[in-house]
Amino acid sequence: MTKPMVLIVDDEPDLCELLSMTLTRMGLASRSVGDVAGAKAALSERGWDLCLTDMQLPDGNGLDLLEWLSHQPQSPPVAVITAHGNVESAVRALKLGAFDFVSKPLDLAGLRKLIGQALKPAGRGAAEGETVVAPRLLGMSKVMVELRELIARVARSQAPVHIAGESGTGKELVARLIHDSGPRADGPFVAINCGAIPAELMESELFGHKRGSFTGAVADKQGLVQAAEGGTLLLDEVADLPLHMQVKLLRLIQEKTLRPVGESREVAVDARILSATHKDLAALVAAGGFREDLYYRINVIEIKVPPLRERREDIGELTDAVLTRLARRSGVAVPTLDAAAARLLAAYHYPGNVRELENILERALALCTNGRITEADIAVRPGTPAPTPSPLPSPAGDGALDAQVEHIERDAIVKALAQTRYNKTAAAKALGISFRALRYRIKKLGIE
Repeated sequence: MTKPMVLIVDDEPDLCELLSMTLTRMGLASRSVGDVAGAKAALSERGWDLCLTDMQLPDGNGLDLLEWLSHQPQSPPVAVITAHGNVESAVRALKLGAFDFVSKPLDLAGLRKLIGQALKPAGRGAAEGETVVAPRLLGMSKVMVELRELIARVARSQAPVHIAGESGTGKELVARLIHDSGPRADGPFVAINCGAIPAELMESELFGHKRGSFTGAVADKQGLVQAAEGGTLLLDEVADLPLHMQVKLLRLIQEKTLRPVGESREVAVDARILSATHKDLAALVAAGGFREDLYYRINVIEIKVPPLRERREDIGELTDAVLTRLARRSGVAVPTLDAAAARLLAAYHYPGNVRELENILERALALCTNGRITEADIAVRPGTPAPTPSPLPSPAGDGALDAQVEHIERDAIVKALAQTRYNKTAAAKALGISFRALRYRIKKLGIE
């Protein structure tokens, strides 16, 4: 079996030798070049599985190499070696597509982890050659196709990703797809809702604590961050982090270490950091409610999840998928959706996005009869734009006036029934007719 090939780009012979020995012990083959020009010549050849490059080189730097690679049809993952504390260069490298970075002096254990992650095949969510990541993120609208393609690209990186979008758009689903489609797919995925943890317990919950470090700490406890070791950590609603925890999170991201409450030493952590919020982080930074340095650190790559009203063409596909899932869970046949109900769903503005669509359909499934969802089963919030009404029949020919009257009468009855949740007595009262007259008209017009 052919050994994976790693290109080392560095002009320090001692560092090249150290890296080469480390790679050999890992069962990998390597070759060293000393400048950007040599790296470009080597990388023009096929067959490289990974590139390790120093930031400072005689004829340029690692950023120049990343910029050049971004225009090549195929390129291996690139890990950049930076000077200790040079956070700006590391962030710029990640924005240009670097897989990850490692600081001098090299921590060989951490370097071996990085190399192992970079050489792992893609995760469960993406088959070889696919750009569409997974079928769970539904919709064939232009914005959703572009979203899946972006997820496929960022999944191979270790760069921090910030997922922005309104509540209910599926930000956690996007985070899970990034995890499932990357080299950490076999590791844990840990999601933390930063707004759900009391401020006084935040540090202990995230970083863990030692026994006796505070009243009630009767045993050592591992934090949620360490639970994500080797996998992915999602900081959901990151805008709700207290300012004192923002400082500690910044250190975690920059140093890849944490200190449990009551512990005297730092603990190394290997987890990819993703964050999400429905709030405007840039506005919070401007108002002093969120640290600017942390904002730029977690927002290396930003993914914006579109609201449902901006991809209305996906509502039909989402509706079919949700009804199928709900029916299977309830052990019933998948219901059908009549035309009026479909028009109402298509016209609604969905302030709660996909989550609200799911809630609407779950209620409709519970209320519908004979396996058919009608407009009366669909409950939406007030202020919804009305669905486009069906066109009136053409006035040409005998009986045209009668047809128009029946059409208007049908619409009035259906609307009254929907407004009264299909209570016929209340609907008759709203229409100003008797219950018997309403029942006769329903039967005559074939509404049921």
